[in-house]
Amino acid sequence: MAGTSRKKRKTPASRSTGSRGNPQKTPAHQNPQKVTPATARDWIGAARLRTLPLAVSPILVGTGAAMLVAGAFHWVIALFCLLVSVSLQIGVNYANDYSDGVRGTDDHRVGPARLTASRKAKPRTVLTVALAFFAIAAVAGLAITIRTEQWWLLAVGAACIVAAWFYTGGKRPYGYYGLGELFVFVFFGLVATLGTTWVQAFALPQEAWFGAVGVGLIACAVLLANNLRDIDQDRVARKRTLTVLIGRTATRWLFTVFVLVPFLIAAFLALVYPVAWLTLLVLLAALPAILIVWTYRDPRELVVALGLTSLTSLGYAAFLCWAFVF
Repeated sequence: MAGTSRKKRKTPASRSTGSRGNPQKTPAHQNPQKVTPATARDWIGAARLRTLPLAVSPILVGTGAAMLVAGAFHWVIALFCLLVSVSLQIGVNYANDYSDGVRGTDDHRVGPARLTASRKAKPRTVLTVALAFFAIAAVAGLAITIRTEQWWLLAVGAACIVAAWFYTGGKRPYGYYGLGELFVFVFFGLVATLGTTWVQAFALPQEAWFGAVGVGLIACAVLLANNLRDIDQDRVARKRTLTVLIGRTATRWLFTVFVLVPFLIAAFLALVYPVAWLTLLVLLAALPAILIVWTYRDPRELVVALGLTSLTSLGYAAFLCWAFVF
């Protein structure tokens, strides 16, 4: 019996479905003849439009804080900041699709199917699209640098692209070691918001810092909802996200804190900027997201929570921007 077991472990089918995946082989559960090429809808879905509010929110808050100091709206610079942020977000989404796909992490995905894992697009094609969006972000960032003559921003831009790639790319992606939320907070909270304020006003008022913390925490909450949905698959794939490390219950508590603390920040700002009280209206989206995270039965329900949390970020940022401007 022992000899029979050893022979079974050596079969090609057994190796091809290992937890680490094999980018050179098609998993046994898929028939390559039945896979249809990716459509335009597939490519748009792979851009993960639900996450794009996270790229818009820091630009809104940063621009509103800049107008407090500068007293004017530098719409061209703000538009290029938005182009940088959105391009990086889309680029990192395609880069994740590529990196997780070739590792086999997405072979048993609960959420929307990925291009690489589903074999609807060649890995090289997905990688090329990701690099194209990184290039767009780099060109837009270079334009801002030349316009403002803040040459040190080149280093910041390079750090953003490197962080976007190594989230799931490279030999030791930090997203596989529980550091995803930290980097999301730093780059889609602090760097994006404060950078937007600086290039328009050449100052960093405390309002920009408060707003950066708020949108950064909500962005982290979106990532927690995503990783909570995929916790079982990530464990099998040895992807040690923060959710995998701390478990479901602790993730639920952390998600709740990340969603609600920004509203405490907004209430504090409302003492000086009364319009900020309107951010409480966004709780109409935030509270259902929290409820879903605590009560879900099917992991697919967390896709709704993720979308609601992204909308929370956008509404929160819009009301804060309005409060700062008016």
